[in-house]
Amino acid sequence: MEERIITFAQAVNEALEQSMAADDSVILLGEGVPDPKGIFGTTLNLQQKFGKDRVIDMPLSENAMTGAGVGAAITGLRPVLVHQRVDFSLLSFDQIVNNAAKWFYMFGGQKSVPLVIRMIIGQGWGQGAQHSQNLHALFAHIPGLKVVMPTTAYDAKGLLISSIRDNNPVIFLEHRWLHHTSSNVPKEAYEIPLGKAKIVLEGKDITIISNSYMTLEALRAADFLQQHGISAEIIDLRTIKPLDEQAILNSVSKTGKLIVLDSGHYSGGIAGEIISRVSEKSFSSLKTAPVRITLPDFPVPTSHGLSKYYYPRYQDILKEVFKMLGKEEPILPEPSGLLDVPDSSFKGPF
Repeated sequence: MEERIITFAQAVNEALEQSMAADDSVILLGEGVPDPKGIFGTTLNLQQKFGKDRVIDMPLSENAMTGAGVGAAITGLRPVLVHQRVDFSLLSFDQIVNNAAKWFYMFGGQKSVPLVIRMIIGQGWGQGAQHSQNLHALFAHIPGLKVVMPTTAYDAKGLLISSIRDNNPVIFLEHRWLHHTSSNVPKEAYEIPLGKAKIVLEGKDITIISNSYMTLEALRAADFLQQHGISAEIIDLRTIKPLDEQAILNSVSKTGKLIVLDSGHYSGGIAGEIISRVSEKSFSSLKTAPVRITLPDFPVPTSHGLSKYYYPRYQDILKEVFKMLGKEEPILPEPSGLLDVPDSSFKGPF
C-alpha cells in the first residue's frame, strides 16, 4: 500500500470519505459538520462530495440528533454522528445508554445498531470544566458499547473504518491535541481490528500502558529513560472496550512492573480497571505495587495557573519510574510553555 505522511485530522476525513464512497448506507450527521473549519478539519468537503442528504447539519439538540442516529442505524443505515465535545453527549446519554447500547440485546440479536459516535476529548485553550472532559470510562462501563481511542493518524484511519463497518455501536474518541499530529498513512482503505492493542516500544524493565494523547507523553518519557539505561515497554491500548487484556498481562509478566497512564480521572477510571485485572490474573508477576497516573479527582480548571498543576506530563511519569526502580532521580527537564496546550503546533480551540 502506498503511504504518505498526513495529519490525524486528514486521516479521519479520508476514512469518512472512503467509507461513504464504498457504501451508500454510510451517512454523516452532527452540529457543524459542513462548517468551513469542518470540526478540526475532519469533515471538510464531505457535503460537497456526497450532498446534503448524506452529510447533514443538525440543529442544536444533542438528544434529538442522537436519537435520529440510533433510528437511522436500526432502519439499515450506518450513521457516523459527531459531537464536537464529549461533554455535549451527556445531553444524549439516554439515547446512547438505553437505546443504542441495549437494542441488540433486548431484541435477541435480531437487529443491530451500526452507529459510530465521534467525540472530541481533551483540554486546552481555557475550555474549562464543561468543555474539556475525558469521559471514556463512563462509556466503557456500559455493556453493548465499544470504545475506541486512537493515538496516531495511521490508527485513526484504520480504526474508524473498522468502527463504521462494525455492526454494534462504537464510541470513537479523538483527543483534540492529536488532530495536528502526523504519521505515515496508506492511501487505500484498511482496517485495524477493534480490541487489539499495539506495542509501540519494546522494553524489559517496566511496562507503561497508555491510550490516546498520553501515549505521546509515554514516548517522551521512554526516550529520557533510555538515556539513563532504563528500557520501558509502551503499550498503546487503542481500544479500551474491548480491552486487550492479554497484551497487558504478557508485558507485565516480562517486566514485573506496571505504570498505567490515563487522561481520565483517578477514581473509577480505566487505569484502575487495568491494575485490578493485572492484580487478579497475574499478581505473581508483579515485583512491586503498580502505579496509575491520571487527572486528579476534581474538575478541569480554566486558568493557566491551575492548569500548571493539573495535567500529567512525561516528567510525572519519569518521577514514578525512578521511584519504582529504586533509582536516584536525575535532574528532569522543566515543563515548557503553557500547560494547557501540548506545544506550539497546537491549533485551537476548534
